[in-house]
Amino acid sequence: MSRGTVCLTFDFDAISLWMARGQTTPGPVSRGEFGAYAIDRILALLRRTEVPTTFFIPGHTLETYPAQSAAVAEAGHEIALHGYAHEPVSTLDRDTELAVNRRSAALVERLTGAPPAGHRTPSFDFTEHTVDILTELGIVYDSSLMGTDFEPYVARTKDRCSADGPFAFGQDSAVVELPVSWTLDDYPHLEFVRTPLLMMPGLQDADAMFERFLRDVRYMTKAVPDGVATVTLHPQVVGRGARMAALERFITGCRELDVTFERCVDVARRVRPALVGACAV
Repeated sequence: MSRGTVCLTFDFDAISLWMARGQTTPGPVSRGEFGAYAIDRILALLRRTEVPTTFFIPGHTLETYPAQSAAVAEAGHEIALHGYAHEPVSTLDRDTELAVNRRSAALVERLTGAPPAGHRTPSFDFTEHTVDILTELGIVYDSSLMGTDFEPYVARTKDRCSADGPFAFGQDSAVVELPVSWTLDDYPHLEFVRTPLLMMPGLQDADAMFERFLRDVRYMTKAVPDGVATVTLHPQVVGRGARMAALERFITGCRELDVTFERCVDVARRVRPALVGACAV
């Protein structure tokens, strides 16, 4: 019997990540290009280790790299929403946020033949409109928030935060939240970023990072019955050199803990009846 679930996810941002930061000179763009270059080796690893995953792909990437995006779908991995051009969602008004997601949802459906079931904001954040927009689009789950570590929950809408009173919790929705964490994200651990306003050193040892990830998974198997650990990876980060070998060792370590790998959509559909039913009581 499985002692929990790991959702291995890939944010296939490619060039859109750097566009969102206004970095469109050849240097940053080439870093995004590497994400597309690495897709074949990532898919080969996932095929060899028989790991089903979810790829969150911006619409810009779907249009810029159609062959690589099609290869992801053809390999049986889920493709979910991730903005169009990696827009920081908190900067968008309602109409723009809805338009971005509609545009990208149409691209996913054109590629896969079915509308997307999942969503992750490019900035691990929501606006006051996000949950209502996801509900309008028929999205089953989101994976952007951090309210728990290993337990899915339902996203809320209409929260209110006031400086002169307690936080007002809003209404539960039918959108399942599969929580994320910066501690289980390869980008801040491994990627070097330097801008006039940001210095992120990154460049840590990938084996050490994945060992920390594995310790979290091990804790989950002992402390959280039927827990779900969502790991966030980026092809342009984890796809480089020896980091791929470290990822394979992480997968092996998870298998030794008797956890199951599942796509986000499969987890969300499995847990949704109990979560939404509990909210209705």
